[in-house]
Amino acid sequence: MRVYIPATVLMLRTLNAAGELSAVTNTAFALTPMLRESYASGTAEELEYAAMLEAARASLRLLQAELEEDPELVLPRRAVISADVDGATLRPDLDYAVVKLAGPIQQKQVAAIHLDTSDAEDAVRAAAAAVDAADLGDGDAEFTLGEAEDHELAWYAPEELPFLLELL
Repeated sequence: MRVYIPATVLMLRTLNAAGELSAVTNTAFALTPMLRESYASGTAEELEYAAMLEAARASLRLLQAELEEDPELVLPRRAVISADVDGATLRPDLDYAVVKLAGPIQQKQVAAIHLDTSDAEDAVRAAAAAVDAADLGDGDAEFTLGEAEDHELAWYAPEELPFLLELL
């Protein structure tokens, strides 16, 4: 199953250094049967993209936690790791696209890295601060999230990760 794991730049550094990564609470997103049923139409590719966007939004929560710990060390960019895994289980109690991973992902399972570019940093920082309020229905916060989501995540091949991190 192709899964989309919310991450941060610090988590990408861990993946690069250790060769594996444990997703926070083993949570990832995927094109699940419930996600497919929740859309009136859409190709598999479009629905996979919807799952990836859910992971990108979850990445904002991870970023906010890091920013609260040490804002000087955090690069405010959403990151999503696409990986092919076995043993992921559905978690419809959380959301239509949520799955629980069986354990850490290995670098060889990574299909792609998705990461914001530098021009998204201001919008991402603001969105990370607003994500909880947006979840509670705050219209202004939802608008702030939309500004970050207007920035497309760049795509990188797994073998590009060391070079990408070196250039950040």
